[in-house]
Formats: sequence, structure tokens, C-alpha cells
Amino acid sequence: MPDQKRVTVAKTYKLYSGGAFPRSESGRTYRVADKKGKFLANAAKASRKDLRDAVVAARKAFPGWSGATAYNRGQVLYRVAEMAEGRRDQLAAEVSAAEGLSARAASSLVDAAIDRWVWFAGWTDKIATVLGAANPVAGPYFSFTVPEPTGVVGVLAPAGDSLLGLTSVLAPVLAGGNTAVLVASRDRPLPAIALAEVFATSDLPAGVANILTGDPAELAPWLASHGDVDALDLTGADPAQRTDLERAAAGTVKRVLPAGPDDWRAEPDIRRLRAFQEAKTVWHPTGV
Repeated sequence: MPDQKRVTVAKTYKLYSGGAFPRSESGRTYRVADKKGKFLANAAKASRKDLRDAVVAARKAFPGWSGATAYNRGQVLYRVAEMAEGRRDQLAAEVSAAEGLSARAASSLVDAAIDRWVWFAGWTDKIATVLGAANPVAGPYFSFTVPEPTGVVGVLAPAGDSLLGLTSVLAPVLAGGNTAVLVASRDRPLPAIALAEVFATSDLPAGVANILTGDPAELAPWLASHGDVDALDLTGADPAQRTDLERAAAGTVKRVLPAGPDDWRAEPDIRRLRAFQEAKTVWHPTGV
């Protein structure tokens, strides 16, 4: 009846893995609240099995994504920015609730995140030129070096910047031709879930980006030790865990990007693009 007080429908968000939105196989969820403790939604609490499934999806997607032309990858990432622009109000509301910001401040962060997708989309066809080289050699050879994507990258998203920080660590991984398994901020997962909905409605192939919500401290050790994860970004890792995570990553010879004093509001650079590229050098005889 119109004169009765309506009970709000509580949302229970799911994971984003393999281009779909599965529930956690464990059935676990946890309560997400705003800065004042007000209930916002329930989020899925990913398990070790969910993480393994996401890695399988990322590995399956890697040949197609890394083998696509740089121009095509740029178009896809630009489409992500276009879809995010269409969901700007939703993203701003999620950021405002998650971080306790005014609507104006949240909108500014969303605009910066969208612009960052555009920035990295523009880099996809420039990576080979900037990071590659023709090498001078003494002999009848032509030697050149080309960058290639590392593979499946595990990313621990920043705990304190739920959208701009997340975009700043995820976009360069994808722009470089890698696929990603990202563990979102535990206390601020809703902007990450909203971004997953953007991915699902854009041209991003299934499995290229997989977003898990839950407890990073629980998932990080399994991500670090997983034999089919090629690299690890420790940006959002618990400082008390970092040494153990680096040791676990060394067991499978992962490339590790340690956490640094990142300022997400600063102008972006290509440090993260470079971090997850492998240099392949080719020697070709030219005759005598």
C-alpha cells in the first residue's frame, strides 16, 4: 500500500569470474557498511576454490587477449571507459558511500578513473615502440627486443581507494595484454563490483578481468603460491603478510611488484605497464 513504509531490498552481490557472476562456492557472504556503520549490501566472500576458478578463467582467456592486436585491445579498453561514463552516477554513489565522500568529491574520483581507462587505452599500441628496441651488435646479425605480456597477474587492490586506485592497478595489467585476478578491498568492495558490471556490458572478453570480493588476507597466500599465476602485484597486501607472500611467490618464480607509496590522484605513468612485460630478444642472421 502507498501509505505503508517500504522495506528496502537488500542487495547481495556476487563475484565476477569468467565473464559471469557466480556465488561463492562456500555460500559465504559478509556485511558491507559505510563509514558510519550503516548497512549498504552483502558481498560474496570468495574462497580458495573461487580463486582457483578465477585463475583457470584468466589462463583460458590469455591466448586470445594477448594475441589480439594492440589496436583492438585499445578499442576494448576505450569501450570500458564509455560504459563507465554511462554508469557515472552509479559509480559516484558507490564511491561516495564506500569512502564517506561528498557527491562532488566522489564524482571527481570517478571522472579521474574513467580518464585513466582512456589513458591506458591509448598506450596499448605504443608499448612495443617505447619498450622495444633494435640492438646494435658486432656481427652479421639483426637483433631486436620486443615486449610480451607476462601472463596471468594476481592483483591485490588498494584498500583505501576503491575505484581510482583499483583502476590504476588493473588498467595497465590489461593494457599490456595480460589477464588478471583481482582481489578487491574488503571494506570497500562495492565500486569494484560496479566496475565488474561495466566489464560485463562492455566488449572485454570473458576471463580477461576477474574480480573477487572477500578477505585479501585469506586469499593472498593462495594467489601468491598458485602455480598458474605468473606475476603478483602486492599493492593492497597486508604489510604483515608481504614477506611471506614474496617468499610464496618465489616458490613458483613469479614476477612481484612490491607495494609502494602510490598517490592515485597523481598523473599516471608507465611503471605498471613495464612491470608486467617480458623482454624477448631475437637474433636473425643477415648474411656476410
